[in-house]
Parts: sequence; C-alpha cells; structure tokens
Amino acid sequence: MADEKQDRNFGVTNNNAVDIHVGKRIRLRRTLLGLSQEQLGAALNITFQQVQKYERGANRVSASRLWDISQIIDVPIGYFFEDMSDDTMRSSPRRVSTGEEHMADDAKDPMARRETLELVRTYYSIAEPHVRRRISDMVKAIATTINEK
Repeated sequence: MADEKQDRNFGVTNNNAVDIHVGKRIRLRRTLLGLSQEQLGAALNITFQQVQKYERGANRVSASRLWDISQIIDVPIGYFFEDMSDDTMRSSPRRVSTGEEHMADDAKDPMARRETLELVRTYYSIAEPHVRRRISDMVKAIATTINEK
C-alpha cells in the first residue's frame, strides 16, 4: 500500500502529464517566435537550464511564472492548457494524489464544463445588453424546439 501511494505521489510532483503538456506549449510558442531558451530565460531572469526543465515538465511552472511567460510570448494564460487530452486532464496532481481516474463529476455538471465557461465568457463579451437578450431568447427557442421532438 505504501509503495502504491509513493508511486502516485511521484506522478504528482515529478514529470506530471499536465506539467509536460504546459512545457510543450511553452516550447511550441517560443520556437514559433524564434526565441531561444537563453532569450526566454533572460527575459524571465532565470537560466536557460531552468527553461529546459519547464519545457520538459521536469519542474512545475508556478502561476506567477506562467503569467510572466504568457506576457513574454504574447499568449493568453489559457493557451498553455489548450489541446489537452482527456488522459492528461485525468493526470492532474489532485486526481493522481487521490487516486481518481475519471472526470465523471466534471462531466456530469454542465456548469463545470469548459464549453459552458467559454460560452458564458463569450456571451458576456457582447457589450450591448439588448443583443445579449436576443441571443438568449434565440437559444431558448432553439432548445425548446429541439426538446419537443
């Protein structure tokens, strides 16, 4: 039992799939911009070796450091989490440490889904309240029509 817990903790703190994904996204954008690891490191006031560790997922990127990286490589913070596979999402440190293997709770709650959050965020990005109201009415009408069938 202790070995099993130790194995799970290794996945939480070392080379976690989420950290590896974030690192790959950092490397992809840095490369697309033509920045070297040295240049990104200099902008962050860290060594290029630390950038290498972030990009490999060997070291976890803190929230404040991730924010700085997003500003330097000119991407929104969500960029680092785009295109994440379901398996990677299930490998979050919280899920690994508790032994959870499925995202059933998130999938059951529509308010916890990324799709819902993106829809709400986009909806409120519409500045005109009357336009938002018309869109809301339209979506309700479509849902009513579809659900009646």
